[in-house]
Amino acid sequence: MPLDSPLNSLGFAKSPAQTRVVVAMSGGVDSSVVAAQLAEEGYDVVGVTLQLYDHGAALAKKGACCAGRDIHDARRVAEEMGFPHYVLDYENTFREAVIDEFADSYLAGATPVPCIRCNERVKFKDLLKTAKDLDADCMATGHYIQRKIGAAGAELHSAADAGKDQSYFLFSTTQQQLDYLRFPLGHLKSKEETRALAAKYGLGVADKPDSQDICFVPNGDYAAVIEKLRPGAAEPGDIVDVNGQVLGTHQGVIHYTIGQRRGLGIGGLADPLYVVKLDVDKKHVIVGPKDLLATRRVPIREINWIGGGRLTDMSERHIAVRVRSTRPPTDAILRPISDTEAEVELAVAEQGVSPGQACVFYDPDSTRVLGGGWIWRGQ
Repeated sequence: MPLDSPLNSLGFAKSPAQTRVVVAMSGGVDSSVVAAQLAEEGYDVVGVTLQLYDHGAALAKKGACCAGRDIHDARRVAEEMGFPHYVLDYENTFREAVIDEFADSYLAGATPVPCIRCNERVKFKDLLKTAKDLDADCMATGHYIQRKIGAAGAELHSAADAGKDQSYFLFSTTQQQLDYLRFPLGHLKSKEETRALAAKYGLGVADKPDSQDICFVPNGDYAAVIEKLRPGAAEPGDIVDVNGQVLGTHQGVIHYTIGQRRGLGIGGLADPLYVVKLDVDKKHVIVGPKDLLATRRVPIREINWIGGGRLTDMSERHIAVRVRSTRPPTDAILRPISDTEAEVELAVAEQGVSPGQACVFYDPDSTRVLGGGWIWRGQ
């Protein structure tokens, strides 16, 4: 095909039939629609599904993103649309790269976000390498985020649907990965559009519910998973105030998170108390008034910067940040310390900022994602 040929929908100057794309298929409606749409457009589609933990045990867990039922659903979509589909056993990789760190950081009093580590260490690393081994031109996923071409190349942008935007979970995507990845759903205005496309393609997953939980914590009971992974982790201790006065007892630090108010078992006090710190070594759950949860200065490390140039090219920069996935970006100042460390000063104090959470950077004047890093100390 001539060099001046128009680009296809994935950005390549060749026909869809000559363009191989590996689609990461979870078995849900989003990635199924991506695969079906690209297959209908005539691309050389290869579907890949990751088995991330015990296949047999997963069968009984509804709502888990990589359970046995989901593998079956992904395979069925591939059969319906007529493209090859492979299931890769990544159970050991997933445990070592994601689950073990989740357990250890939770035990250390942090609030981990394993979905980010899964994207960073499994899907956009090992699976992406597999896609290249299959001679694919690119890899597509069903994530709600946009990839746009800017003056200096591919940029990451928030999804058009703010309610479905997954940029918080994808901040660690590197520039090299971004050059290879495609996100065909990022421009859609609502999930209803995605389901309408699934119905259009006749997919059996069109009405499949969205997964709400971490895939290996399908009922949301983090503590039960930690106890299973780390027997003996739920050791009892004291609930104390900020002055060290014992107010009650608990059955394990792993049952508490920063900012928690309910379920402390220390009622009868004039003012409500919140968990403001977890001291794992002393087995203390430290509680205090709500204003102690507020913080403006947030130390960040393991920064991935995709905002152009080097992070340290500036002494400080006005940006917008998210310190949790459920909050919209807010104004802040980013002060780099090194290429991988910085301090973020929030314009308005946030409550419950916890080690282990991500802090994601945004251009305050556009939808562009500039990168992000990990919060690593308490208030």
